[in-house]
Amino acid sequence: MQNYRHITRENKIIDIVNHKAFEGFGRYIFPLDNRNINNNMKLKDVNLLLPYHNNINLSEIENAINHMIDEISAGNKIFYDIYTEKEKNQDPTKIDTGIFFFKGKVGAPFAIICPGGGFSYVGAIHEGFPLAIELSKKGYNAFVIKYRVGYFQNSEFEACRDLSRAIFYIYENAKAFEVDKKNYSLWGGSAGARMAADIGTYGVEIFGENKLPKPCTVIMQYTGHQDYCIYDPPTFAVVGTNDTIANPLAMKRRIQNLKNCGIDAKINIYKNLRHGFGLGTGTNAEGWVDDAVDFWNLHMEN
Repeated sequence: MQNYRHITRENKIIDIVNHKAFEGFGRYIFPLDNRNINNNMKLKDVNLLLPYHNNINLSEIENAINHMIDEISAGNKIFYDIYTEKEKNQDPTKIDTGIFFFKGKVGAPFAIICPGGGFSYVGAIHEGFPLAIELSKKGYNAFVIKYRVGYFQNSEFEACRDLSRAIFYIYENAKAFEVDKKNYSLWGGSAGARMAADIGTYGVEIFGENKLPKPCTVIMQYTGHQDYCIYDPPTFAVVGTNDTIANPLAMKRRIQNLKNCGIDAKINIYKNLRHGFGLGTGTNAEGWVDDAVDFWNLHMEN
């Protein structure tokens, strides 16, 4: 084991990317896809990399990065490739993928979190890691996916292929991860919520994987996604009234459509909140994660 140095908001982003603890995957911590950043940009300026997100909380981001450093210092692996070296050699775009693991209780169900970013970036630093830490503190096993963005004409489909592979990978390695496969949930914000909902509606097989059970619950943050079917999983959604990207009325309509199919579905709409509020700390959405976890628990099978 090795004690790696912690970071603060005054550290340069490029230095965090190149931090010894994050060797081989540091670039996936930040939304750097297809971007050239100023080498002098500091962590406190990370909002400049998150144009679709609001309520950026530097304390949560600092804590998330240092939490990962602590885990690695303790000898725990946190990043896993989901594609083989052969697959990545055959399709180099698959190099920019993987899952971060935040361990909960042994044998507890797992959640996969799909951060948003308009399929142009993956905002895990704000919308993925802090949420995964909250879930792991509650005892659940949490994964945050780094999926491909910006390469494709149909980037949503390709991102869903990566999510499908991640689910398959976790199923195949469930014993090693020490997670329960039966009651997994999919969480997503914005573009990531579309991904979670797509798997809930269509399953993983349409995206190229062997058939697997659908999630027992889908948790969606602020997305205008409208597709659904009578076999969708129970769905919990949240959005702010001031969201100009995901229309709250459109989200409410989809939830009602699910209810009309006999599917348990719920939406929480929070006043005066804009798009991409993450955990909602310090806003009237604070605590939405507890409501979502309660909804997830309600639909777990014994």
